[in-house]
Amino acid sequence: MSRLYAVGGLLWLSVLGCGYRFTPRSAGLPGGVSSVCAPIFRNDTAEPGLETLFTRLFRQELVRAGTLGGSGSCQASVEGVVAWVNSSPTIVTEPVYQGNVAVTGPQLASYRASVGVTLRLVRDGQVLAETTVSGNEDFLPGAEGASGDVLQAEANRQAALYRLAETLMREGYDRLANNW
Repeated sequence: MSRLYAVGGLLWLSVLGCGYRFTPRSAGLPGGVSSVCAPIFRNDTAEPGLETLFTRLFRQELVRAGTLGGSGSCQASVEGVVAWVNSSPTIVTEPVYQGNVAVTGPQLASYRASVGVTLRLVRDGQVLAETTVSGNEDFLPGAEGASGDVLQAEANRQAALYRLAETLMREGYDRLANNW
């Protein structure tokens, strides 16, 4: 049994010795800020509604961290900008041949949605922290590939944007809190 404790202790020492640190979400924001407001983000893209989605999911992160302030009780605010969004095909399958004849042509198998957002923690006009988060999320094109159901493909795209927004706003809050 003592061998197990020794191995566990060595594991902790090696993790701590490598520069890793475990910071609780409640570690706080820079400048001692403990109460934050998040006005609706600015949307610099042609995609309608992204500002609402990203603002709502960032506010959820503030609630989880216990730092969402009410009106008049905010020490600082987070200004967000949805800077860019893109969707593009990522995987195209090869045509299927029987002998020298193509039975099926190349089929679109996957799309990728990409988004970039800038977050700025501001108190009294001074920027306390700023970060840009970006990422990708794959989604299916619909039942029949490129010529398939357009509504299904758009529903898949919107679901991918939602998942991406959740991930990016969690990462964005963590970066602001750890002053990345």
